[in-house]
Amino acid sequence: MMDRAKEAGQSREGLLRSYKQGESIPLRKSLEEAYRSDSESDIDATEFLDRDPLNDRSQPAVTAYAPTMQLRALRNSFARRSKCLLIILAVLVIFWSILAGGGFFLYKQKPADGESPPWYPTPPGGTVAQWSESYKKAAELVKKMTLAEKVNITTGTGWQMGLAVGNTGPALNVGFPGLALQDGPLGLRFADNATAFPAGITVGATWNKDLMYRRGKAHGKEARLKGVNVLLGPCVGPLGRMPAGGRNWEGFGTDPVLQGIAAAQTIKGIQEEGVIATIKHFIGNEQEHFRQSWEWGLPNAMSSNIDDRTLHEMYGWPFQDSVKAGVASVMCSYQMLNNSYSCGNSKLLNGILKDELGFQGFVQSDWLAQRSGVGSALAGLDMTMPGDGLTWAAGKSLWGPELSKSVLNGSLPVSRLNDMVTRVVAAWYQLGQDDKTKFDGQGPNFSSWTNDKMGKINHGSPNDHDEKVVNKFVDVTGTGDDAHKIIALQVATEGTVLVKNEGNVLPLSKDGWPESEKHDTGMRVGIFGEDSGEGEGPNHCMDRACNQGTLGSGWGSGAVEFPYLISPMAALKKAFNMEKVYTTAYPTNSPPLKKMPELLADQDFCIVFANSDGGEGFVAWEGVRGDRNDLFLQKGGDKLIEEVATGCGGGKGSTIVVIHSVGPVVVEKWVNLPGVKAVIMANLPGQESGNAIADIILGNVNPSGKLPYTIGKSLEDYGPGAKILYYANGVVPQQTFHEGLYIDYRHFDKSNINPTYEFGFGLSYTKFEYSNLVVTPVLAKTPLPSPRPKGIAAPEFDNKIPDINEALFPSNFRKLTKFVYPYIGKASDIKKDRYPYPEGYEVKQHPSEAGGDEGGNPDLWNVYANVSVDVTNIGSVHGKEVVQLYLGFADVAGEAKNVDFPVNVLRGFEKVYIMANDTRTVHFNLTRRDLSYWDIVRQNWVMPSEGTITVKVGASSRDLRLTGYY
Repeated sequence: MMDRAKEAGQSREGLLRSYKQGESIPLRKSLEEAYRSDSESDIDATEFLDRDPLNDRSQPAVTAYAPTMQLRALRNSFARRSKCLLIILAVLVIFWSILAGGGFFLYKQKPADGESPPWYPTPPGGTVAQWSESYKKAAELVKKMTLAEKVNITTGTGWQMGLAVGNTGPALNVGFPGLALQDGPLGLRFADNATAFPAGITVGATWNKDLMYRRGKAHGKEARLKGVNVLLGPCVGPLGRMPAGGRNWEGFGTDPVLQGIAAAQTIKGIQEEGVIATIKHFIGNEQEHFRQSWEWGLPNAMSSNIDDRTLHEMYGWPFQDSVKAGVASVMCSYQMLNNSYSCGNSKLLNGILKDELGFQGFVQSDWLAQRSGVGSALAGLDMTMPGDGLTWAAGKSLWGPELSKSVLNGSLPVSRLNDMVTRVVAAWYQLGQDDKTKFDGQGPNFSSWTNDKMGKINHGSPNDHDEKVVNKFVDVTGTGDDAHKIIALQVATEGTVLVKNEGNVLPLSKDGWPESEKHDTGMRVGIFGEDSGEGEGPNHCMDRACNQGTLGSGWGSGAVEFPYLISPMAALKKAFNMEKVYTTAYPTNSPPLKKMPELLADQDFCIVFANSDGGEGFVAWEGVRGDRNDLFLQKGGDKLIEEVATGCGGGKGSTIVVIHSVGPVVVEKWVNLPGVKAVIMANLPGQESGNAIADIILGNVNPSGKLPYTIGKSLEDYGPGAKILYYANGVVPQQTFHEGLYIDYRHFDKSNINPTYEFGFGLSYTKFEYSNLVVTPVLAKTPLPSPRPKGIAAPEFDNKIPDINEALFPSNFRKLTKFVYPYIGKASDIKKDRYPYPEGYEVKQHPSEAGGDEGGNPDLWNVYANVSVDVTNIGSVHGKEVVQLYLGFADVAGEAKNVDFPVNVLRGFEKVYIMANDTRTVHFNLTRRDLSYWDIVRQNWVMPSEGTITVKVGASSRDLRLTGYY
């Protein structure tokens, strides 16, 4: 086992840190100068790794080790008192016993053998027609490459070794450039002059396929214009099993179909711009606690234990949609799946992703998610990021020179390396990145590590002293009708969900009271809550990792630098007619209401803002370590709402509550108070936040958002599987998904629990009526899909072990410290032997009958039934309705009658604009996959062919108004 002191405490983005403790790390300055200057942050990140984090007193405290280090400090203070020392040591042992679940002496045990069956070798890419030309070009290029060039393409150059967050080396002899990989799912992380789009959860709340696509296209265009080759998004993992999960906000909602459709549309938009999209995190990264080795003080990451059917029908479903959409990269996740690290899980990567789903692109690791060298390559990993191995920013890669050695000594087949490289190069051709008019091959025109014009290309190397222009400040946000802020505003507005509107209190008029009403004074509107205001500015905290001011996004690698953030307070004050409406604003959660009761008593309407924040687990804020600690509002938001609702207008005013949140919040404390007349779930609206909420409140836009998750009355209502594992239950923490298919609304339906607001729910300023549901069979029901098609032949290579000279350092080569090179020092480094292959490597695997093309067996995507329904706007306001289609399997017969099915499962949705008193006919197509379940015995999708499948159409998961049968 490796030395734990050299693996200690690293996260994807840098050293695990607590902003309250103020550790120094080498990261970019923010636009608000919240990040340190270059001189202040010139600290070698690996200094931490070279020490014992538990005993080196010069190391600043790290969150995961804080209890231990506090005890160490006590130990030192009583150094001359042996009795006290023994007591402290005893406490340490007890602490680690509790933490590790198996006791201190089990702390460094290896994890048990994985529970995923082996699946070898990796299926080669280039077996489907739609990628054939790209693979032909790629194969010709790869055949001309040296070993060092091949290794360069598959291995990142190291953390901060290049301008992007991830960089690969070039193959100069054949003209293939190094690639730049950049976060993230809602915009370009660390970039200037780029758009801060609404987060994925807000996109999901729009239920608008066109906006999903257009946001993706704008995002892709900005990435291309900034010189980015690979965009690290969209995100569909986590799916949202646990409502308090820290990164749920990066995805699109808690249903696999909603996630899958949103991801496919986003991928389509990004890749039309020539940028490689990355679907992530594959698979089971549902919480932040224990997601990564050492990040929480344990030597191993947790294991997400998911059964085969659940994996296919739930967590894998949106990835299948993404592969069908042609996604060119998949990112494997940090944690284990069934006790095998995801980035080294051969069943997952080789068997499911590359064979069954027919994935043709390349698999990249999450940053430091690779846990082995040859093993991960054999298991299906194609690219390691950022290139560093088990320790952060050390330049000691598991691949790089080690991959060169593995090929030369015969422990890694040359055929596997050729496939790894060809997959990357084929993706480059598939997206048209050989077009010099779109990609000049010069890399990013911005730096992730400094805002200054001049800087270092390899910021993380202490001996790179070459100053170059690293920031060209290219504005990629668009202008005029093509300005991306227009799309950002549309997504933010349509992703705002009105869940309560008692007495049609909304919309308010910007001109105050209606002329038909007599009032002694103009309308008085009070705006309350810290979430309504600017706070210290949107970029006050690094990676947005604190909750202050209005909440526009969650935190972590998925966050971006805001070019601006319109606050609700500023937008509302600007939107109201100042001559007729008197607005006052108190952007604090602690207004002096007891000392100055008139602040509330003198209002006709009170608009109160509150929020709940969370994010990626590499950083903590106020005790929230990525995953939220509960589902309540933060910073006293619930109390503020109660006080405002009770006192507004002396008890006679109307209170409107607006919530910005990374996920569902429990609203039972105040939602039924008499003064609370309206409630709006505004999600995470991005840079146009204030303009979006003003448009909704004032009726400039008719609300059309629908909840992408269920709002329950308590966390317990979501079921046992919905609870974060906050404390380790073993050396390798285990999170077993016992609930299977039953998360979110599926659990509420099965358990007959009434939520506060159900999945898919959302109000409008008009009303819609449904009629004339028609289900038309297209193809006859049969249990199994058609036989797997043969496919086309993959490219062939000369798989002879190359000459060792191809991997030796060139003479007079100037090496940069910590930079990951493909070269080895001398020929004697190669030790040829009979190296063992993984157990099961020689077992012949039969191609899955569920496979055969991108997205699986082509028959899975054939349409077996059409559905149509008429929707009429019976109100007086034009508006958009989200028509939702669910399937039920209660009336199936035959063997399927004994299969456990959820009450209802979402299988389609369409958002339509309908003018007042008009009717639109909405159409759906149901594919074989939509109508099937995963049979763990047949290892295939099986359609119930006896009895009838129930088709239900309506406005939410609990408002299904029409029923038909297939």
